[in-house]
Amino acid sequence: MDNVVGVLGASCYVGQALLPLLVRDDFDVIAFSRRVDDESIDIFDGEARQWCESAKERINWRAMSAIGPICDRHTIPYWISLAPIQILSQFFDKIEASGAKRIVVLSSTSRFTKYDSSNPKDQVLARSFIDSEIALQNWAENKGIEFVILRPTLIYGLGKDKNVSEIIRLIRRFGFFPLLGETQGLRQPVHCHDVASACLSAISSVNATNKSYNLSGGEVLSYKEMVSRIFESLKLKPRFFKMPMFLLRAVIGLFRLIPRYRQWSFAMVERMNKDMVFDHQGAVRDLNFKPRRFGLDAQDLP
Repeated sequence: MDNVVGVLGASCYVGQALLPLLVRDDFDVIAFSRRVDDESIDIFDGEARQWCESAKERINWRAMSAIGPICDRHTIPYWISLAPIQILSQFFDKIEASGAKRIVVLSSTSRFTKYDSSNPKDQVLARSFIDSEIALQNWAENKGIEFVILRPTLIYGLGKDKNVSEIIRLIRRFGFFPLLGETQGLRQPVHCHDVASACLSAISSVNATNKSYNLSGGEVLSYKEMVSRIFESLKLKPRFFKMPMFLLRAVIGLFRLIPRYRQWSFAMVERMNKDMVFDHQGAVRDLNFKPRRFGLDAQDLP
């Protein structure tokens, strides 16, 4: 039973990258998602869906609501949580009941970058990441369960992220990208496949026991250069439009009337000029982390 791993939030795009790696390394997977019923595997599309069909004897899809009975009946020594870390504590008892030995959890570098945001909601979000990491550490140490916390920076890939994919949609719709100032804030976008590989390594790395790691991309570039690369991936000439602060505030206010953009804030624009660079050498050393340079393949376009 030592080859069983439970994956919370398995239907997200990092999960889409992770599940094939787990099966390749001979793990049996119990994949939990709020978006499936007890028997469904119709979550992914295209090649990923075909792969799930071919590997269905190694992947047992279950709804998050079924986690209690599943954990009571199965020994699940390893866990990977791709779900928001803020909801993880509600599953602590159930994970412990499964005989868990180690849990790998995705958090976020937002705990650092949004802590001093001008938007109070961002500050609350940063605090929630910090509090959730502390709760995980205290619970795991109390129960004798090993933990590994991974904090990715700006994740992109498979056309399903909420960062790069939103920029792509804006460019496709308007043909240009709005800027505030010089937008020279530094970024390290990290591909979801590289995050998935780090999750896999964290399951078995002895050196990673009870540690936290930042996961950043293999290249540092300015926000403007990142957006220029996105234009190029769409085979478009980069077109930028510098907007004064008052106009950008008004535009964001209008966008917030659309349900898809309800969570947008002016603080998002301010961060275009803020450096968000994180050292990932610890993950290189302990998790064999090898992040790629920033670039978009056809499969990364929404």
